[in-house]
Amino acid sequence: MNYAKIKWFDISNGPGVRVSLYVSGCRNHCKNCFNPETWDFCYGQPFTEEVANSIIKGLEPSHIKGFTLLGGDPFEPENQVALAPFLKKLRAAHPDKSFWCFTGYDLERDLLTGKLGNLDTVNEMLNCLDVLVDGKFVEELKDLSLRFRGSSNQRIIMLKPTLERDEIVLWDENSER
Repeated sequence: MNYAKIKWFDISNGPGVRVSLYVSGCRNHCKNCFNPETWDFCYGQPFTEEVANSIIKGLEPSHIKGFTLLGGDPFEPENQVALAPFLKKLRAAHPDKSFWCFTGYDLERDLLTGKLGNLDTVNEMLNCLDVLVDGKFVEELKDLSLRFRGSSNQRIIMLKPTLERDEIVLWDENSER
């Protein structure tokens, strides 16, 4: 897997100051995507153990509230293979930080059905995350007033209660995560 960039002090992709990893590779090709260069799976640099360890270390300071995974698309099958074990390792190292992920895929239709990669691997990833922002960016539904998403069709989903209750639980702006 390749990655496009790491933002060490990101305040745009989840609450608080976060470390964000932009992975390469996306088949959604949303019209007016803000990162079209990340559609190419070969864009950027290889995601190595050294890079993974630098992210783990980057989350250590108490002012860093969490980690955000975006791209490209983290749930592309090619990316899942590297990200599932990385997220498990990251979660073990930082159990009290919040973990967010952005995907152009739909939680119920694409991720939970096994349509996209290996279902066990997808579930490993989902179980490491606190929040999933799902859905393609739709230019016609763009709304600059929305927090942490680009278009009104996208949902900010609290994953743990959603998976426990088997119904979508949306993120509340007053949430700690």
